[in-house]
Amino acid sequence: MVNSKTLFFVGLILCATGVISPPVALLLGLAYGFSFVHPYHVDSRNLSKFLLQASVVAMGFGMNLQQVVQAGKSGVVYTAGGIAFALGLGMLLGRALSVNRKTSFLITAGTAICGGSAIAAVAPIIEANSEETAVSLGTIFILNSIALLIFPSIGWALHLSQRQFGLWSALAIHDTSSVVGATSHYGAIALVVGTTVKLTRALWIVPVSMGAAVLTRSKSRIQWPWFILLFCLAAVANTYIPALAHLSQTMSNLGKLGLTATLYLIGTGLSRATVRQVGVRPLVQGVVLWIIVGTTSLWLVAQGWIALQP
Repeated sequence: MVNSKTLFFVGLILCATGVISPPVALLLGLAYGFSFVHPYHVDSRNLSKFLLQASVVAMGFGMNLQQVVQAGKSGVVYTAGGIAFALGLGMLLGRALSVNRKTSFLITAGTAICGGSAIAAVAPIIEANSEETAVSLGTIFILNSIALLIFPSIGWALHLSQRQFGLWSALAIHDTSSVVGATSHYGAIALVVGTTVKLTRALWIVPVSMGAAVLTRSKSRIQWPWFILLFCLAAVANTYIPALAHLSQTMSNLGKLGLTATLYLIGTGLSRATVRQVGVRPLVQGVVLWIIVGTTSLWLVAQGWIALQP
């Protein structure tokens, strides 16, 4: 009989050593999650959250500060507009589909900002229970997995430039991990653009959380995305301290390996039970909202209506 614990660690080691690409790592994780009962479900979820943030910081050592600032500055207007559009549309869809109000808001926030990180930050503020949070995370993670697998193919089919693909991914893919996974598969420039714009988007966790706290009169502590500041400091070190060139390259490579392992862990967290728990209405809300946001942003990027300055 196959030992599920052994298989879990074999898969994790393979992904962490770079033998497997990010999309394949996610597929491997999904295959495990749908085949076995996860022996370390809670520990794996906590590790994936930490590993994602640490990997993003490490990848900052491979970024040039001028490129980071330029991409972040150029993308801030599109980010603000996209978030406002997604928040408004998501709540309308949730009401039309009679989705639980808190679940609807969590799915909307996850789509509008940065997936699981936004849900984790907002859930305690609006006093969402564990079931509402789990359903929202399940919806977002399912769509995240699909995006990572199909976005590069769509980009190549439409002949999107690396800058266009990076911008579209940052605007249309939920989680930072899947944005980095998709853009790293597409090209180095796409990776810089996608990661930077997505992290700029993640900063909106703070004002959205504050708004939710005011509306619900919550006294819960707002979770600040400190890893974004560390990412910027890593980019500063890479840009202005030549003596760290070798270390920066090593850290950047470790970040990419950590990201691949993160995607594997996220995949193992999805299962048949997760899909059943999500249910039809929240999933329909998430899918419809994601399709509208994704196709609208794709059309705007492809037509040149939104673009980053070179």
